Amino acid sequence: MILASTAHFTLSDWLAHIERQHAQPIALGLERVLAVKRALGVALDAPVIIVGGTNGKGSTCAMLERILRSAGYRVGLYTSPHLLEYNERVRVNGQPVSDAALCASFAQVEAARGGMPLTYFEYGTLAAWQVFAAAGVEAVVLEVGLGGRLDAVNVFDADCAVVTTVDFDHMDYLGDTREAIGFEKAGIFRAGRPAIVGDPQPPRSLLDHAAAIGADLRRLGQEFGYQAGEGQWMYWSDRGRRGGLAYPALRGAVQLRNASMAIAALEALTERLPVSMQDVRRGLAEVTLPGRFQVLPGRPAVVLDVGHNPQAAGALAESLGGMAFHPQTWAVFGMLSDKDVAGVVERIAPRIDRWLAASLPGPRGMSGAALARLLAARGIQAEACFDSPAAAYRAAKEQAGENDRIVAFGSFLTVSDVLRAIDDERKRHPA
Repeated sequence: MILASTAHFTLSDWLAHIERQHAQPIALGLERVLAVKRALGVALDAPVIIVGGTNGKGSTCAMLERILRSAGYRVGLYTSPHLLEYNERVRVNGQPVSDAALCASFAQVEAARGGMPLTYFEYGTLAAWQVFAAAGVEAVVLEVGLGGRLDAVNVFDADCAVVTTVDFDHMDYLGDTREAIGFEKAGIFRAGRPAIVGDPQPPRSLLDHAAAIGADLRRLGQEFGYQAGEGQWMYWSDRGRRGGLAYPALRGAVQLRNASMAIAALEALTERLPVSMQDVRRGLAEVTLPGRFQVLPGRPAVVLDVGHNPQAAGALAESLGGMAFHPQTWAVFGMLSDKDVAGVVERIAPRIDRWLAASLPGPRGMSGAALARLLAARGIQAEACFDSPAAAYRAAKEQAGENDRIVAFGSFLTVSDVLRAIDDERKRHPA
């Protein structure tokens, strides 16, 4: 039954509504989500791959989706957060779903919850599942929002679970040691089912949990791995070696690790989701994902990266080091105050020449002035402070030389604001 008060809601109305339904934006725990899931009663007979980890989740999910689509499967993909439109979070066969499909699913969740408070992410997770069931998808890829054990995605049982990396982020919720964080990440593993781990040195807590529940653990460097070569790479596992692979379309050295995890997950599910190496090759060649070391065409070069923790910043620094020479690198830098801002600066600073500090909105957003003070405390002088990443980007475009590069990073909010500025720029000056 659709409640009369929501019968004519637009997607914007629904998003505003669900944001108001819980006193906290993040409230970890599965009891409420499980209760509403049972009330919905929607079954979906399709293999489920759940991807968690500190960094690399989005890229791994995108590769899984694209390879499975290349093999002819109808795929449902749920990720978060989004860059420009909420619809990006819920994709069927590579396309963001319509407002109408999302509104219908939100209405079903609203009717089923019976007053049970759900967070924004919990609503979205249940609604995505409703969309996938209605669309009759043949494979589901779900990205963990935060942690794993108590994340809303974990109300669904993974036929294969992937933990990409374990590093420091969201420590207020997950703990301040890798052992504590690793245990939370391992919560998506299931007894007797494949558990793919891409961290080269996973915490003992993660390994112990996998052993305790009897998960089929497969570790990078142990049961599967890769070897980089000049212009091509090789994947190996207990099934053999696959050489002569072209590098993934997603840029950055870390993408070979992400690609290896995607292949390992699909190998583990080969009886239910068989894919050929030709499907793998095509999928990796055609995969796209905005905001992950995304290099835009044109001059000066523009690089967009949503990395917001030290490990991600280190990967970005490595990828920047692999680019062609640029006389100056301009940083459009905006971060949330509850992140390890100092750790990010430490990892990326050797690659940056000019810093433009930008304020981010909301109660968690750090001001440009606060960022500039943090930089100054580390002997780095910001060029200027700006009210938004878009303003900082426009200033960088005005000041940067033709052969320079501009790197916008630090948060999804930073990249999304710069993308909007770029879109506005294109509309004003179409090619």
